[in-house]
Parts: sequence; structure tokens; C-alpha cells
Amino acid sequence: MAFLPALVLCRRFHDEVVAPLLARHLPGLRYAAGLLDGGSELLGLDTPRSTDHDWGPRAQLFVADPAEVAPVRAALDADLPPEFLSWPTRYRGGVDTRLGVADPGGDRHGVSVDELGGWLRGRLGFDPGASVATADWLATPTQRLAELTGGAVFHDGLDGALTTARARLAWYPDDVWRHVLAAAWSRVGQAEHLAGRCAEVGDELGSRVVAAGLARDLMRLGLLLRRRWPPYDKWLGTAFARLPAAAPVIGALGDAVGSGDWADRQAGLVRALETLAGWTNDTGLAAPVDPMARPFHSRPFLVLDAARFAAALCAAITDPALRRRPPVGAVDQYLHSTEVLGHPDRFRRVAAAVLPD
Repeated sequence: MAFLPALVLCRRFHDEVVAPLLARHLPGLRYAAGLLDGGSELLGLDTPRSTDHDWGPRAQLFVADPAEVAPVRAALDADLPPEFLSWPTRYRGGVDTRLGVADPGGDRHGVSVDELGGWLRGRLGFDPGASVATADWLATPTQRLAELTGGAVFHDGLDGALTTARARLAWYPDDVWRHVLAAAWSRVGQAEHLAGRCAEVGDELGSRVVAAGLARDLMRLGLLLRRRWPPYDKWLGTAFARLPAAAPVIGALGDAVGSGDWADRQAGLVRALETLAGWTNDTGLAAPVDPMARPFHSRPFLVLDAARFAAALCAAITDPALRRRPPVGAVDQYLHSTEVLGHPDRFRRVAAAVLPD
């Protein structure tokens, strides 16, 4: 079976198989279709390796009325072909995965059917079709936003409802963006001096661990500065490398986490910090801040003093309620548990507990 990127394969599957089937069985059905539910393919990063599970001809269908779900499912169950472009359209397993493994003898197909608003609430904890409140933005992991605004829409016959929902999730409002960037710089400011202190007492491993944490935070920050939703860790480096002008930062972070000594590590961190400081000034979201590194008090290592950038961004927030909040940011800036970030009921409870309205 020749590999096709899943967004190509699944668009063809919808257009050549699913849409004609629905036209035969349920003429006049109003629905939307696409892929928005997770997977490397939504970011255009699937490869032949991806085909070993949760990959194959599939689609998500959305209807406006919950009463329409059952007849659409029945039509699909009755008439979907066993394969498409030599790929099985059935799957087996799937206990701990979305679909399982493509298998002609599988007991399920890959076309889901849901009422749109209910599916969005189940995926996000709210329905962006109406509006997106500040609390919704800050309670939603960027991986979810990357999925829902990535992927593809194959058809939108619900008066553009799916397209509208995606457009509302395209990017943060400016004040929320300022708050999230301030939180990112605040995290950097809390750790940027630690790698040097570890090295000073001979803890090379500890210094490298701190530098690696800073590298992760800086890659996420760089994506946010360039209006890209940071994905989860598997694809963080790949997504960052796609940014315009990322190469110097990649080189700098490579030195920061490489096998060199503390002098090499510090030089890499400083170059990366100063570059992203310049990117921050370029956004125009706050008054510009001097992007050059400086000594950490009287100690013999350099830092950006990143709290200066956090303060400038907080000062530029115009929403009084958001301006009063400490720079905690969005839920995945202070939480890194898949068991929480993968479940809206959990991540929204955590976000509400951390910063109750």
C-alpha cells in the first residue's frame, strides 16, 4: 500500500466514498466533515511509521441535530466499503488508542458521527461557536487548539458552523496573548540563573537538566511569539524548526543542551534568550525592553533578567481583570500531565482552582 499523508487520503475518502454514500442514503442531509480529533496527521507530520495504529481512511462527520446521529451511523455501518486505495477501512483493538490498527477483519470503521456543539464541548469543555471567554482560553491546552485549528475541513454544510468555530480558535485575543507571553517569560526568569549555579558547584548533570528545561520553555515561547500553537513534546522541536528565522535559535539551544562545558552552555542560552527577547519586542504588544543579557547580581554568570519582559507585557494588558491576575498563564504552562491535559473535565477543574474567577 503506497503511503499518502492522511489528510490527503482522508479527504479523498470523504469525497469519493463517504459523501456519495450519504447522498444515496440520506439525500439533503446537512453535515460537516473533517479531521480535528488528534494525531500527527493533523499537523502534517505523519509518516509511514504512523500507519501502525490510529491511521487509515477515516473522517469525522458533524450534524446539527442529535437525532440525526443514529441514521447517519446506520447508513455508514451498512454501506462503507471494506477498503479504500488498498487501505482497510476497518480497525481492530483501540482499547488505549483512538482507532486501533487498520485490519480488514476489524469490528469498527473510522467514520465517527457527532452533533457538532456536543463534540466541541466534549473536546474543549466549551462550545466556541458562540464565543470564547478569557477563562476558556486559559483553561485550554495549546495541543487541543493546534488540533482543532490544524487538520482539515472536507465539507461544511452547517451554514459554516464548523469553519466559524475554528476561526474563533485561530489565535488569542491580544490581552490573553500578552498574559500568556508574560507567564512564559516569568517561567524563564525563575530558572535562567539556575544552570550557572549548578555548574558553579560542579553539578554538570543538574546544569544540563536546567538548560534542557529552559530550552523547552524557549521553544514554546518562540512558537507563541510567532502565533503558532505549541504542540506536545513529540513534535515541539519539529514545529519550532518550521518557524521563519528559527535556525539561529536552534543552533543556540543545541549548544545549550549539548556536551560542552558551562561556558558553551551559557553562550548558547544567552544567544537564544537575546533572540527571543528581540522577537518579543517585534510583536509590538508591549513597550520594548533592552534585549541584552547582563550579570545575575554579582554572580559570575549571565541572564536576560526575563522578569523585565513579563512586567512589560503585564503592564500593557488593558483588561482590568486580566491585568490583576498573576502571570500564571494557560493551563499547560504550569501543568505537564497527559492524564490531566487529555481530559477537558480535568484540565478545566485545575484551571478554575488555580485562578478562580
